[in-house]
Amino acid sequence: MKHLSLCGLMVVVSAGISLSCEALEFTAERLSRTGQDVHHARIFYRDHMWRLEYNEPGAVSATIVREDRNQVWHLIPSIHHFRTESYGSDYALHLRLRLDHETSREFIGTQTLDGHPTTLYEVVTAAPGGQHETYYQWVATDMKFPLKLVKKNGDWMVEYRDVKLGRLADSFFQLPHRYVPMEP
Repeated sequence: MKHLSLCGLMVVVSAGISLSCEALEFTAERLSRTGQDVHHARIFYRDHMWRLEYNEPGAVSATIVREDRNQVWHLIPSIHHFRTESYGSDYALHLRLRLDHETSREFIGTQTLDGHPTTLYEVVTAAPGGQHETYYQWVATDMKFPLKLVKKNGDWMVEYRDVKLGRLADSFFQLPHRYVPMEP
């Protein structure tokens, strides 16, 4: 379970907490919250592409994000249709150990999260307009993986549970056969 498929060199620098991975692949349960909106999904991830299968009431749906192609496909399995959008930063997963525009990082302590030993950090980032945003980030020390990221004010979070590292089939990141585009 704890093997990591690497095509390149993985470098973890504890001072800067940077991660350089050429071929990280995993599946996990993903919980995200913005304000009062909570979303549960199963994620299948390979560098620059991922698939989210939503575990929510209503129509079963999935999203395939192909950052490498600048495309997002929203699948509706019940009618075998899909909708295409351009990739945007709203789809970012925040899986890097160092956050975008990070200005400082402070060690807070250690905890166990989802059975993994983690290091908890308080991270400050530069936001547009000269403002700063503060986050708490839990990094699993056994996998070098950011299991949880929470905005300090509590209005946003993302958490990965039951993370399984390993190879994934190409079909997770391709449009299914016989799916047709939705009419605009």
